[in-house]
Order: sequence, then C-alpha cells, then structure tokens
Amino acid sequence: MAASGIFVDANLLVLLVVGLTDKNLISKHKRVRQRFDAGDFELLYRIVNQYPRVLVTPNTLTEASNLLAQHGEPQKFRILDKLAELITGSNEIYVESGVASRNNTFNRLGLTDAALLEEISADKPLLTVDVNLYYAGLLKDFNASINFEHLRFA
Repeated sequence: MAASGIFVDANLLVLLVVGLTDKNLISKHKRVRQRFDAGDFELLYRIVNQYPRVLVTPNTLTEASNLLAQHGEPQKFRILDKLAELITGSNEIYVESGVASRNNTFNRLGLTDAALLEEISADKPLLTVDVNLYYAGLLKDFNASINFEHLRFA
C-alpha cells in the first residue's frame, strides 16, 4: 500500500519551514540552530518529497507557528509567509481535543502528540525527532513511526 502522506512533528515542521524560507536562517533561528543544520534540512526535504503530501493537525501547526514566530523582523515575516504557503499545500486533519485527550498518551505527551497518534498509520506515518513520540507511534503500529535521528546517522 502506498503512503497517502506523511505527518511531521512540530520540531521538524519548524526546521522544514525555516529551511524552505532560507537555508542560512537555520543557523540563526533559535528554535533550530542548536539542534539542526543545513544537512538535516536537506535530509528532511528529501524524505518529505517522497510522499504525495505533508499531513498536519491544527495542534502541530499552532505549536510550529509559535516556535517559528520566535525570530526577529524582517525574517519573521518571511518565515510565517512560508508557513502559510506550506499550510495551503498540506492536508490538514482535524482531531477533536476530546478524542485526543482520551488517548492513553495524553498525560505523558500532551495534546499535540496525542492528536498525531490518533491519526498515524502505515499509510500515514509520522516522522519525528521526539523519542517518546516515536516509541508511542511504534506501539500503535510498527510501520507508523519513523525516527528522524535514525535517518540522520544512517
């Protein structure tokens, strides 16, 4: 079965948007510079482009937007414009907060991750740098969770 798309966690979504805006901003944006570099963006971009579309939840977009906005002007406007462009080209999947809050991971991982875990599957996998989210995804469906760290060092 071919994948219909890929979910990307908020941290990787931030890296993707910053890199798509300007790869030089990766080393300057406070939410990505300490964890990622331009090579990580290139890898992420290649992975995401293997799927027909990026899948997002409103929760992930909100978290990513808040993290992306933690940058100075005028680049902040360019970054948020790029996020808006990515949102327009993605497939947004809504998960009711009440449903996500009943997910057995809610107390441990929070609303954003619990919502993702409600939707991921082998044909809609999650790419994440969060090890706890990765393992929770594996427990749901062994083929529904991809650890970006494993790919970075492969």
